[in-house]
Amino acid sequence: MIKRSKLFGNKTRVTFCLPKDAPTGAVSVVGCFNGWEPGRHELVLRRNGVRTVTVNLKAGDYHFRYLATGGVWLDDEQADLIDHQGGRLLLG
Repeated sequence: MIKRSKLFGNKTRVTFCLPKDAPTGAVSVVGCFNGWEPGRHELVLRRNGVRTVTVNLKAGDYHFRYLATGGVWLDDEQADLIDHQGGRLLLG
């Protein structure tokens, strides 16, 4: 799941959310906004049982995917578009 909150100026706070056990192990959100670097934006388990990470992004077009332990790639059904590069966020 993806949550968006408009910030001052042309920025948006984007929160990426996954259930605590789907998939098991560590999960990072990787994309063009972080150089596709695993571990840079790792989802953290919250008290309500979901894992989240929040990233502040400027307006633009971003591609991303989730990367889980063992090299498992996941797409987010709530992305604006899912294509051969994974999920796509359009922020304006």
